[in-house]
Amino acid sequence: MLKMQAICVDSSDPLTLANFWREVLGWRITWETENEVVLEPPEGSPQDGVAADVIFLKVPEFKQVKNRLHFDLRPDVQENEVARLEALGAQRVSVGQGDGVDWVVMSDPEGNEFDVLRAYSPEEISGTLTAE
Repeated sequence: MLKMQAICVDSSDPLTLANFWREVLGWRITWETENEVVLEPPEGSPQDGVAADVIFLKVPEFKQVKNRLHFDLRPDVQENEVARLEALGAQRVSVGQGDGVDWVVMSDPEGNEFDVLRAYSPEEISGTLTAE
């Protein structure tokens, strides 16, 4: 049996990128060197020890193509979170998602794409929706 320990993100500036994601997620830096910075959930939170760490690793090259792996973030209020993320340095981007989708594609300061999903409806939260 395997447990996912970490998600690794290549970066030209690991500390700057880790600080962006620290603000985005509300997580904490638990390890820092010139070449590696580790983010973990807040100590004692329900995610602590459960969610995979995010490790930012220094690499010499810059990102050049669309990510093959990305984060999907679930907000309470999508519009508020998109505005907050833009204030932190994220940008809206197009990766071919087209019109009419209910998520917003954004990129972090190094161009790594991620999605801000729609908020769950009260029915989804309470589990009263049924699959059709």
